Amino acid sequence: MDVKPLEGIRACVFDAYGTLFDYASAAARCGDVLGDKLEPLNNLWRRKQLEYTWLRALQQRHVGFWEVTGDALDFTLETLAINDPGLRQRLMELYLKLDAFVEVPAMLQAVKKAGLKTAILSNGSPAMLDAAVENAGIAHLLDAVLSVEEIGTYKPHRHVYQFAVDRLGIAAPMISFQSSNAWDAYAASAFGMRVVWCNRYGQRPERLPGKPDREITSLADLPALVGAASPA
Repeated sequence: MDVKPLEGIRACVFDAYGTLFDYASAAARCGDVLGDKLEPLNNLWRRKQLEYTWLRALQQRHVGFWEVTGDALDFTLETLAINDPGLRQRLMELYLKLDAFVEVPAMLQAVKKAGLKTAILSNGSPAMLDAAVENAGIAHLLDAVLSVEEIGTYKPHRHVYQFAVDRLGIAAPMISFQSSNAWDAYAASAFGMRVVWCNRYGQRPERLPGKPDREITSLADLPALVGAASPA
């Protein structure tokens, strides 16, 4: 892993789901009901959620991420032959209360202390992101929470990354973008941002335009890469 700090960074922009917030934590709280279907549900729900954003963007038939998440869950429950309306409602409600990864608060504090701007840039709808941020208690550590709903399309469209540049007023090469999703990391790099790929899930490198500048497995390693003191 290249540990040389990135130079000239003025802002750190983060993907939300899988990067700051553990999308698997919703289903994990239903393990008593799901049993051996827990992991298959997590994997398929997430995959269909992402696929539906890409397919809707290609068709230019945008709906909010809350609806996409529900549609993906319905597909998953039917595929896995889980017929429990109460479980469906429980999982959707829990998606509004996802756990933040353990290192996130201290990492954000270190980045803010270094004088860098911080923001979320996410497919999530405003209400979903507000709920996740409030549940994690990190609102005071963020300068902006940016939802694609303001532009009406999903990542990895370049307009999404331009949205962050415009709202923060900082040029792309001065932004360090963090995502656990390889496709997202590569797209942000191709757009012109500096990118730290938080490869939490042991993904292989993509065969796509762009290339992350750094690769880490935990956001605890980010402060040192952007010129901030490491969190205690």
